[in-house]
Amino acid sequence: MTTVPVSDQVAPRRAILGQLPRMYRADGSPIRVLLVDDEPSLTNLVRMALEYEGWVIDVAHDAAEAVDKYQADKPDILVLDIMLPDMDGLGVLQQIRESDTYTPTLFLTARDSVVDRVTGLTAGGDDYMTKPFSLEELVARLRGLLRRSAYLTPAEDETLTVGDLELDGASHEVTRAGVPVALTSTEFELLRFLMRNPRRALSRQEILRRVWNYDFGGRSSIVDLYVSYLRKKIDAGHEPMIHTVRGVGYMLRPAE
Repeated sequence: MTTVPVSDQVAPRRAILGQLPRMYRADGSPIRVLLVDDEPSLTNLVRMALEYEGWVIDVAHDAAEAVDKYQADKPDILVLDIMLPDMDGLGVLQQIRESDTYTPTLFLTARDSVVDRVTGLTAGGDDYMTKPFSLEELVARLRGLLRRSAYLTPAEDETLTVGDLELDGASHEVTRAGVPVALTSTEFELLRFLMRNPRRALSRQEILRRVWNYDFGGRSSIVDLYVSYLRKKIDAGHEPMIHTVRGVGYMLRPAE
């Protein structure tokens, strides 16, 4: 059975959380989280950690219950185990995305291979964590996802143009050569950061701090993974704009 590390029990988080600003929905009401995992011991611990954030937590232990509770409660963010007893989490997310609007989703998985992570993210997830995991990192990632969600933050009246690539901050629309490009919220924020810094080599750690808000040494491999997704969507069928800077990180510049 997968468990959260003993060193990351809820009580020591009180001092840390007291230093962080509270997050709320746009109307001032508490953030609503749907936590889906078939391990009650894990969901109990995670629930307590998230409740210290002032969030309202609902829990489902299988796929059918998850879909029902999602449709009834319309949560602001979804924490979804991939391995469930009646259907995998990928199928749950597919059902939700087919029947409703976009909801930021973080996958939990005991599988840590690159293939498994790619499968989860390409299925529509915005982030992933492998078990066992740190409660502090989980909360930080969820806070980052909420910050990157357009409906929880004021629209930015910003239009960025680099070559034939355009990004509209207010509508969250992206086009390349006039053709719309569909991006997840995380992909959008990554592209926005790159476009705000054209022709500048950006390190992986800088990207983690600015896009994922990881100030505690998050794993830089997630940057590589999301850059690969962004390349497939932005550069497919065009001259590449996203370039690897050896020994540093990445750069976006107009196609020549």
